[in-house]
Amino acid sequence: MASSKSSLLSFMILFLQAMLSSGSHSKTNHGFSIKEATVQDLQLAFEKNQLTSRQLVEFYLGEIHRLNPLLRGVIEVNPAALTQADKADRERKAKAPGSLGGLHGIPILLKDNIATKDKMSTTAGSLALVGSIVPRDAGVVTKLRRAGAIILGKASLSEWAHYRDNNAPSGWCARSGQGKNPYNLSADPCGSSSGSAISVAANLAAVTLGTETDGSILCPSNNNAVVGIKPTVGLTSRAGVIPITPRQDTVGPMCRTVADAAYVLDAIAGLDYNDKATIEASKYIPHGGYKQFLKPDGLKGKRLGLSRNVFFGFENGSLFTEFFERHFSTLRQGGAVLVENLNISKFLAAYSSSIDYESLAMTAEFKLAINSYLKELVVSPVRSLKDLIAFNNKFSNLEKTKEYGQQLFLDAEVTNGIGKKEKEALLNLAKMSTNGFEKLMRENKLDALLSPFSSVSSFLAKGGYPGIIVPAGYDTDGTPFGLCFAGLKGSEPTLIEISYAFEQATKIRRPPSFKH
Repeated sequence: MASSKSSLLSFMILFLQAMLSSGSHSKTNHGFSIKEATVQDLQLAFEKNQLTSRQLVEFYLGEIHRLNPLLRGVIEVNPAALTQADKADRERKAKAPGSLGGLHGIPILLKDNIATKDKMSTTAGSLALVGSIVPRDAGVVTKLRRAGAIILGKASLSEWAHYRDNNAPSGWCARSGQGKNPYNLSADPCGSSSGSAISVAANLAAVTLGTETDGSILCPSNNNAVVGIKPTVGLTSRAGVIPITPRQDTVGPMCRTVADAAYVLDAIAGLDYNDKATIEASKYIPHGGYKQFLKPDGLKGKRLGLSRNVFFGFENGSLFTEFFERHFSTLRQGGAVLVENLNISKFLAAYSSSIDYESLAMTAEFKLAINSYLKELVVSPVRSLKDLIAFNNKFSNLEKTKEYGQQLFLDAEVTNGIGKKEKEALLNLAKMSTNGFEKLMRENKLDALLSPFSSVSSFLAKGGYPGIIVPAGYDTDGTPFGLCFAGLKGSEPTLIEISYAFEQATKIRRPPSFKH
């Protein structure tokens, strides 16, 4: 009996490996390889008649069908994706305005907290919102459709953008189960934009969108060897995005290359009167967009802050030390100045407090924001945070409420708006950012602060600052890690120059291996 079980297990492993390595037909009849292709590669293939949007969508649907049972990076596919592809092909053939270049005809997966007014659901991974109908497309989706992008489907996520309970694992949601890191199936995919990172890393889509409140783009990008841009808050619209807090929420690209991320940012950044924060932040958008900053010599003259003690204090002989020291040399060779004599104790002192002001403010803000979102839905089985809590209790087996809890929901429900202690928290958060990150950047005339992994995400979250993370290596288990470049509000052009030049000089990213 034991030997037959062993034989069956061996057969299943061999079968799975064969399935994973075989793949959908990644080459077209014209010999163009879709796997790992960039937006520019795809547009060139369209131009040369080596590829159609229909072929592209069929390839990604095939890969989702093949790999998603293992990876669980996609919640659902858009039943209209092939219809949208055919429309893009017709427009390109007719040379319709805007049909040549950019994201036209390019399939994109959206994190499942970004609303689409179509046959797909928008649920934040929860069964509570299945069957709900949104009033309109999210602001970023309107812009993507205008750019001619194909909405391929919805990516999985840590349920409720990881704001139900801190005990819930990253990458899990009731609708699709546990998302898996394609580089190391046993490793943390991180969240909350886990599915967006998993899917684009594994070539289940050309590009993806994620959202971040604190680390939710940067961390999964770090863990899955993709480029993540966490934009300045308000640079991209949050209208129609299931919220945590408008003070920190932001929508950004998660892609295989910096160039692809810049193309997506060009499509989604800008004014949306349904999100007042975009009115102020739109002043940061450069004339001519972001792709003009994809410069191979983008490191030249850039001042990069490096704190070995705080961010890069690894043990002697650590693999991370070896990799990052090599990267510091690459940055210098590219013409960057690494500024090391930073007064980091002063920087950290600005954030020192016995009270977690971020959590205090966020707890109250979440209740207000989620109740407002739920009330605006055209159809919904739940209309308030109180309803969500009741749903999770009623369907605790499906929602794993006993295992994973809903303490963040419960804490938020007992709040009563923005009172005295919340106002004090908001005031302190603003002071922390002004006296901390901003002062550090301005006093040292820094273009960016360097951080391994997503270690800097909390500082960026508190002040609404941008960051870009780029693949930087793989640990001994094959799990990826990245290097993050953080900047002041509106510094995306500079951050794109730096990250693109670093990426081009290192080219660390490789396709995943799907190993345990």
